[in-house]
Amino acid sequence: MNMIDKHIYKSLVDAKKAGEKKFVVLVDPDKLSLKNLEKTIDLAAKANVDYFFIGGSLIVNNMLDETLKKIKAVAPNIPLILFPGNAFQLSYRADGLLFLSLISGRNAELLIGKHVISAPYLKMSPLEILPTGYMLIEGGKPTTVSYISNTSPIPAEKDDIALCTAIAGELLGLKLIYMDAGSGALKPISESMIEMVSGATNIPLIVGGGIRTPEKALANVKAGADVIVVGNAIEKDPELILEMAQAVHSMNPEKLSNLPYN
Repeated sequence: MNMIDKHIYKSLVDAKKAGEKKFVVLVDPDKLSLKNLEKTIDLAAKANVDYFFIGGSLIVNNMLDETLKKIKAVAPNIPLILFPGNAFQLSYRADGLLFLSLISGRNAELLIGKHVISAPYLKMSPLEILPTGYMLIEGGKPTTVSYISNTSPIPAEKDDIALCTAIAGELLGLKLIYMDAGSGALKPISESMIEMVSGATNIPLIVGGGIRTPEKALANVKAGADVIVVGNAIEKDPELILEMAQAVHSMNPEKLSNLPYN
């Protein structure tokens, strides 16, 4: 067991209490070429990225283990968290797993059904299991997630529905809330929705989908997001990792205390 194991959730909770913002690079093994993967890992290490999320809605090749192995070799101190699209996207090479319950939908298989299949494996695994309320938010176009999950996303302008859904997830005992507009979303989640959900819940809030600029990443953490996840934009331009990470981390207390007006 390495030093990362069993400390991911504690690091997220401690960061939230301290007002520290986290930046995540989402890696889809199906989408990144070997060359781009190597560049992404190098830039992530240089940018002090906080976590890698590994996964996708499909993963049609056998690259999951190889991707995890390569990241571990280059950036061993960055925790690897599986973001599985189905019950078969599992590997002991990761450090943790988002145990996703799709609380924005009404598909029982993704609320509890698939979890029953993977539970015995996860119980015996060394992975740190992170119970996560997953909320799909409408992002301007149909996404792979909505198609595969056979669910409708929460409408982008329905802040109140998102609020009540997140509160329900917290009351059910879920440890994280993940609001996602989906890969390649045309419009990201609004700051008003983030602010409302963040203000009404006490567990770490993860936000992803459609975040293409450092300015939007910064706006999201200012609105109350604790963790920012970027994948699609980085697949197209890995150099964005440096700017995105800098924007998110600029809100951390130690950064703010070093500003000239303090």
